[in-house]
Amino acid sequence: MKEEARTLLEKGYRALHAAETLLRDDDYEFAAGRAYYAMLHAAQALLREHDLRYRKHTSVHAAFGQHFAKTGRLDPKFHGWLLDAFDDRTRGDYDADVSFDRESIAMRIEQAREFLAIARQCLERSA
Repeated sequence: MKEEARTLLEKGYRALHAAETLLRDDDYEFAAGRAYYAMLHAAQALLREHDLRYRKHTSVHAAFGQHFAKTGRLDPKFHGWLLDAFDDRTRGDYDADVSFDRESIAMRIEQAREFLAIARQCLERSA
């Protein structure tokens, strides 16, 4: 695994830990954001392993879909989860009247955990 990919994956695990802490504190809006960043960093790690670099979130989303979901390298559900988590993060950060429930954010965090695990497996196989 390339060092840059390893660093991004570790960052993803730190975001996951933060999401879990925020969930325990009943801070669902910010927990949603950290769950999204866990997935984003995992997607970036996979892309960087193949020397693909993007600065915009939407560019990462598109490239991940193109190189991993559409090719069948990973189950397309991961791409869907990334997009759904981005929507949650955006609503949580910018909508004044957004309301998340504990169950939906706990589910999103579980998706982030699975996303990171599959990314780690892929990256370890490429090493």
